[in-house]
Amino acid sequence: MRHLVRTLVLTAIFTMLVGPLAPVGAGAAATRYEAENATISQGLVESNHAGYSGTGFVNYDNLTGGYVQFTVNAASAGTAAITLRYANGTTVNRPMTIAVNGTAVSANLAFNGTGAWTTWASTTVSAPVNAGSNTIRATATTANGGPNLDYVDVEVTTGGGGGTPASINGQLRVCGTKLCNQYGKPIQLRGMSSHGLQWYYQCLNTASLDALARDWNADVLRISMYIQEDGYETNPRLFTDRVHTLIDMATARGMYAIVDWHMLTPGDPNYNLSRAKTFFTEIAQRHNAKTNLLYEIANEPNGVAWSRVKSYAEELIPVIRAQDPDTPILVGTRAWSSLGVSDGATETEVINNPVNATNIMYTFHFYAASHGTEYLNALSRAADRIPMFVTEFGTQTASGDGSNDFTRAQQYIDLMAQKKISWTNWNYSDDSRSGAVFTGGTCPGGSFSGTSRLKPAGVWVRDRIRTPDDFPTG
Repeated sequence: MRHLVRTLVLTAIFTMLVGPLAPVGAGAAATRYEAENATISQGLVESNHAGYSGTGFVNYDNLTGGYVQFTVNAASAGTAAITLRYANGTTVNRPMTIAVNGTAVSANLAFNGTGAWTTWASTTVSAPVNAGSNTIRATATTANGGPNLDYVDVEVTTGGGGGTPASINGQLRVCGTKLCNQYGKPIQLRGMSSHGLQWYYQCLNTASLDALARDWNADVLRISMYIQEDGYETNPRLFTDRVHTLIDMATARGMYAIVDWHMLTPGDPNYNLSRAKTFFTEIAQRHNAKTNLLYEIANEPNGVAWSRVKSYAEELIPVIRAQDPDTPILVGTRAWSSLGVSDGATETEVINNPVNATNIMYTFHFYAASHGTEYLNALSRAADRIPMFVTEFGTQTASGDGSNDFTRAQQYIDLMAQKKISWTNWNYSDDSRSGAVFTGGTCPGGSFSGTSRLKPAGVWVRDRIRTPDDFPTG
């Protein structure tokens, strides 16, 4: 958004006595599996650190290869969101490989220090599961062993994701000036952008993302990770892990996820180039087997010429492509992703000097009460010549606040529908500004479904996201 230890080796085997997981689509909550009831190799069940769930937790021996294996049951095949609760009272990462049914789904997943053994944190991965019995194993991969492991929560979206935007459309790619699905057909994605993860991470939880996917019927979640303004640069590990978690949560719900490198101030993306290379290398390396991602590499370049944005993109994109050759990449445009219009330029500067890369799109941002016909027409003209994606817009002023101009916003909605320009609206939070869809105090408890906790802009955009999708497969 603009302007703004253990020499003893013990194997303890317990059988999990739990019923099958009901389909999440039918409204089931996550099912909890306590670590003390799991199969344990090279670890002990202890209860000497407060804050755990159940009757204790597993303390891994300090060696490589110790594991905790859970047996879980799913009513139907589907995608599981697997949340592991842990504590690490050291300052050293204690990574583990997470395997489902013998297949590693997250190698060397970071379990960083939590500050104290009584301070518990969680991390989430997603993976396919079979109907019936499944195993989830968390194996320590260094001589320090694993963290203290409390439990896993498992939430299964059943039906193999059938009918979800990501399962229908599969791997996206740019074809001509359009975003196309696995069948080579142009599609439009519609959804919401988060607010900054440093401020409103509490608005992105199981209940809120269930609502976004199933009540709002959103196709896509934009994960907005600020770089400055108390964001990524203050704690790269924390914010990268938050993005990992949200990618997996979106995946488990059948939505696409836009990883938004939310650079804003300073406006030259090259200022954060080294950070961007580090971040996107890890993100792309971990998630390159997923088919539901898009990478937005520069939120709103500003105060710099298009040539600077272009050179940044041409240096960063090969770094991403070395890890992930297939995911579409979204490139910000000059003057707060206005195609240069906010600096008195036009879309021609991009059309005549495009980024030297394939499978990319260019982004456009608008706020209806600030950006009138000139901006609307620039977007329309550009969409006929280059692939466009509106990764951020609001019905208010460019501050994300103020009165709503629903009339002008509808003109943009109609244009984007006509030209199959995908979009995400700013923002899915309870910030005080009029552009945040929820009223104050909604997060983290909700309710997130229906309209009772929505501001006017939230009611308006929810209605437009809920309009039936047109995803051709023939």
